[in-house]
Amino acid sequence: MDLYIDKRSEISFDEALVPKLEKCVRECLVVQKFPQNCEISLSLVDNDEIHQLNNTYRNKDCPTDVLSFPMIESEKDLKHEIILLGDIIISIPKTQEQAIEYGHTFERELCYLTIHGMFHLLGYDHMNEEDKVAMRIKEKEVVKNLNL
Repeated sequence: MDLYIDKRSEISFDEALVPKLEKCVRECLVVQKFPQNCEISLSLVDNDEIHQLNNTYRNKDCPTDVLSFPMIESEKDLKHEIILLGDIIISIPKTQEQAIEYGHTFERELCYLTIHGMFHLLGYDHMNEEDKVAMRIKEKEVVKNLNL
């Protein structure tokens, strides 16, 4: 598993979090029983950039906490030597705001948003209640496994 992290936010980011984010991504793959031969891109951005992406790709004219762009379109994509799983975009300011709002550390909130984004890449969504429950079960399993 290769995780490529692109820090595009001007807000400082503790490099010590990188191994923790890698563990989160890896554990999502383990819980999902997904092959480890994959690449994931994680971009850490500011609210302006995620606002623009949210508006362009989801027609929502506001910043959000996390966006995911899966690249797997068919079973054929799973047969490649390296599976390009997709891109996760996380707003660092939103992560900071939500950490305070939910009484979490910044690290815990960033890990959760990474996990959430990963399950979107792995095909989960929360457009209806049944799908939301299935996704939350997976997220909670990873959170528990990592003692977050």
